Amino acid sequence: MESDARKNLIRILQNAHAGEMAAAYAYRGHWKSLKHSAERQRIKQIEAEEWTHRENVARWLEKFGAKPNRWREKIFWTIGRSLGLTCYVSGWFFPMYFAGRLESQNVQEYVDAAEFAKEIEMPDCFEEMMEMSRIEGEHEIFFRQTVTGHRLLPLTKRFFRWS
Repeated sequence: MESDARKNLIRILQNAHAGEMAAAYAYRGHWKSLKHSAERQRIKQIEAEEWTHRENVARWLEKFGAKPNRWREKIFWTIGRSLGLTCYVSGWFFPMYFAGRLESQNVQEYVDAAEFAKEIEMPDCFEEMMEMSRIEGEHEIFFRQTVTGHRLLPLTKRFFRWS
């Protein structure tokens, strides 16, 4: 019988696999919508890191004998591509704010995955999930620092909580 921790870890990995794709496509649209700048280059780098995370997650799914969730993949492909396109018309602030908020959730998602990996005694998986959590945390910090002081931040935080 499959343990609850293993099932939960696989579910998180399936969700993360689709989520990383959506994030990468959204970031691609976002950096392409910006003028050449250090900010643009950092978002381009973040996109590459999201693709790397997706490859890492796929490798773990394969080790568990699991596959990505086909429907979630299709839905998140659509979400990522749509968000990437809206960056051309939504302005600068909202993509930055919501990217940071999303990265905050990703940090916790990988910590949760690491805890399940630890529970099923997979130290390599635990270490890799914690490393991906750390990198997602760096992404969150970048986006948080980028929107700090923006005139829309107080109102946006009130409606779309991001601590």
